[in-house]
Amino acid sequence: MSRSLDSAPTRRRLLGGLVGSAALASLGAPMRAALAQSTIEQPFANGRRNLVAYPEKRPLIVLTSRPPQLETPFEIFNDGLITPNDAFFVRYHNAGIPTVIDADAHRIKIFGNAVGKPYELSLAALRSEFRSVELVAVNQCSGNSRGLFNPRVTGGQLANGAMGNARWLGVPLKDVLARAELKSSAREVTLNGLDFALAGGGDFVKSLQVNHAMDGEVMIAYQMNGADIPVLNGYPVKLVVPGYYGTYWVKHLSEIEVVDQSFEGFWMKPAYRVPDNDCACVDPGTAPAATRPIGRFNVRSFITSIGDGGRLPAGADALIRGIAFDGGQGIREVAYSVDGGQSWREARLGDDLGRYSFREFTFGFKPTRGSYDLRVRAWNRSGQSQPMEALWQPAGYMRNVVESVRVTAA
Repeated sequence: MSRSLDSAPTRRRLLGGLVGSAALASLGAPMRAALAQSTIEQPFANGRRNLVAYPEKRPLIVLTSRPPQLETPFEIFNDGLITPNDAFFVRYHNAGIPTVIDADAHRIKIFGNAVGKPYELSLAALRSEFRSVELVAVNQCSGNSRGLFNPRVTGGQLANGAMGNARWLGVPLKDVLARAELKSSAREVTLNGLDFALAGGGDFVKSLQVNHAMDGEVMIAYQMNGADIPVLNGYPVKLVVPGYYGTYWVKHLSEIEVVDQSFEGFWMKPAYRVPDNDCACVDPGTAPAATRPIGRFNVRSFITSIGDGGRLPAGADALIRGIAFDGGQGIREVAYSVDGGQSWREARLGDDLGRYSFREFTFGFKPTRGSYDLRVRAWNRSGQSQPMEALWQPAGYMRNVVESVRVTAA
């Protein structure tokens, strides 16, 4: 059975085209009409962006249409700790994305010079022959907030919406690798998906150290928030690497190769590198002396219930909400300030969905007439926190400064 984007879902998914001036022509008339009707504009840090409803998605902020880069409007993060599938951000590097995916025919190949028993794995076998695990984890683009860097850097000019928190269901990568009987010479595991390069950069292949791949937490996921993973987020199976930036979360996973040497494909070197120092930063406008592959998230926190420039009623109790997360230690504390960081108090933490999840916090205050500079700062259980001043690096990765939300009470 097949599924057109204008019909009810089945096991087979079709993605009829991409959205853009050229790509719209490849879509059927019903889809072109639906996309045209759902296009609106939203202010952005570096100008204005269109919001477009792509297949299986509500209107999201479009950075590029080919390859698709779609950012989640930030107000969605105030609706709950779990990001809905249709609101989850999308990030591809290659314009050659799969347009037809038959889950029943899909196979994951496990092979390499460091495995004893190479084999192929169907989705049905993945679901039935291995134990399933569930994990709530944030997926965040390495370049989340890149559009806020000063001096400005090249690359997709994202605001803060290239992240999302989901409940992932799948199989530990460790168990899939164990069936292949890794040799003692195994050093790294490379991971490839169905998307492909039309120009530049080459095939999008990532690698993990074998100990990381075998930690029991890295997962081959086949469900997201209790449903099939959306096509644009990696259907039918997606690698989930908890606590690590989204560059490692390979979509449409199709090949797992275990090798006895260090892998240095383009998307590991020179791409996705950060300065090799404690802050992963350099002086603005300079280049790092040495780099390393990007890895775990640093600590972040955001106010979600009111945006910069928002208004509050003077003399009334205000309840401010937000989210915090890190790379897997878990959030220990969130402090808040209403006076631009001159004084701080402890916010109240909400439900704990796991150390890789968003953690909600709340605080209240009663503003009088005037202006307020709201700030929040999180600490994880290892004592790591956020810088008060923004750090800089040429790739625009890992921004985690204490943000300022200026509001007026009237």
